[in-house]
Amino acid sequence: MDTRGIDQLLSQMNAAAAIAGGKPAPAPAEGAANFADALKGAIEQVSSAQQNATKMAEGYQTGQSDANVQDVMIELQKASLSFQTMVQVRNKLVTAYQDVMNMSV
Repeated sequence: MDTRGIDQLLSQMNAAAAIAGGKPAPAPAEGAANFADALKGAIEQVSSAQQNATKMAEGYQTGQSDANVQDVMIELQKASLSFQTMVQVRNKLVTAYQDVMNMSV
């Protein structure tokens, strides 16, 4: 499991907390990606999984692929699960954004 995105998000949150507390923000780590890049990468992985599952299913249906029905179903379930996970992450991000926007300053 790749945890670089989570580690980078935590470092950004710590920097924001330091700024809010009146302390100078720590310098970003060398080569650290930002949250937008991590999110974009995750979305691209979900899209890739869906495209791969669709191609495999089409190949199975037309007989052009040597994949069996079990492999096709597993790929389709992986794509579905990754999409459902991405939707839940989006829902949590929207909720967090709404909570932050509703805070009084």
